[in-house]
This record gives sequence, C-alpha cells and structure tokens, in this order.
Amino acid sequence: MGLFAGERGLYPNIEVEEQLLFLARLNGVSKQDASRELDAWLERFQINANRKKKIEELSKGNQQKVQFLAAILHDPAVLIMDEPFNGLDPINADVLKEAFLEMHRGGKTIIFSTHQLEQVEELCEDIVVINKGQSILQGSVREIKHQYGRNLARLKLDNDPEARWLDTLPGVTVTNRRQDYIEMQIQANLNPNLIVEVALQHGGIINLFELAEPSLTDIFIEQVGTIALPDAPSALSA
Repeated sequence: MGLFAGERGLYPNIEVEEQLLFLARLNGVSKQDASRELDAWLERFQINANRKKKIEELSKGNQQKVQFLAAILHDPAVLIMDEPFNGLDPINADVLKEAFLEMHRGGKTIIFSTHQLEQVEELCEDIVVINKGQSILQGSVREIKHQYGRNLARLKLDNDPEARWLDTLPGVTVTNRRQDYIEMQIQANLNPNLIVEVALQHGGIINLFELAEPSLTDIFIEQVGTIALPDAPSALSA
C-alpha cells in the first residue's frame, strides 16, 4: 500500500534522491530497481535537477511531487491519497492526474479524498460524499449524475441572454443564469421541446439547448441544503 498524505511525511533536511531510495528500500525494492524507477519518475515530473536538493529547499508543488513518488516508488497495489493536488498549478496537476490514470489502467486501486468535486468527476468511478461525518451520497459517479440529471436543461439564446420569460413558464424553474447559458429544472411530465417552441415564439436565436447532468458540486449543494432542513427525510442520508 502507498500513502500520499496531505501533510508532508518527508524528512526536510534530507536530499530528495537519498530519501526516496531509502523509502523504496524499506518497502522491499532493490537499490537497482529503485534507482531505475526514480530516474524515470524524476524525468517525467521534470524535477531531475532537484534530486540532490533537500526537501525544505523545494517549492510546495515540487514537494508534493516528491511526496507522491515516496508513495508509489515501491509499486503498491493500493494507493491512498489526501488532497493530492494541493500546491500544484494546472500544468503539474495534469501531470499528476495522468500518472493516477496510468496506475489505474495498470490495475491499481486508488482512493483519494478531496474538496474539489470537479476532480472527482474527472477521475473517479465510485464515490462517497460526506457532510459533517455522515454519508449523503454513495455509488458510481455515472449513476448518481444520471439519477439527479434527468430534469436538468440548459439554454443559450444569442439575442436574449436573460430569457426572463422562462420565469413564467409552467413546469420550469430557473436555477442559474450564467454568462454562457441558463440552467433550469423541468418537471418530469414537461416535454423539453416546449421550451424550444416558446423560445422561438419570443424570437430567440438558439445557440444551445440540451438536457444535461448536474455537476457533483450542484448535487452536493442540493443535498446538503435538503439535509439541513429540520424535517428532511432520513432516506436522504441512507
């Protein structure tokens, strides 16, 4: 098993190469194999120039990369991570994401915690969403989004970005007016084509209309808000 903790688990006064080889040897990897793997990963993460530097001399982002290497250099079957993208810019976050996905494609089991639900959508197959110590959602990402997304629609009109007429359309509740589209909930018995017909009646030039899945962030906010109500049904937290 590999552990990639949010808090640094490295010795600040020891050089990167010495420390990573030491940790790999503790996990039963030969010095030759550990050195070969370390060379490849340092090159891939573009931190080869830092191999003789002490951990405390590195930027936070590079410390995060070294922390990851400490967790995986011995090729664990299971990797557990806590907030793995802390301190990383978007480019380095993508490098780390690709490493995770490559490990997963190789048959590894990866478990990680994060407050960034967009990362969950991008990387995870199955999730548990926890609020105040209680599980409020669990299951596959695909099933959860499908369950909550059947009645979500998005509309963009080039000549009427506000589309205020939607506020009076029966069976439609506007939930978010963004710069790029309007998001709305529609009742299950409402034919979505009605929205298109009414938009055209108002002279709208339709750039986008789609039935869509909500983001996990939207689902989390909806569920947390519902659970917070005093008479919320217990089934929501089952």
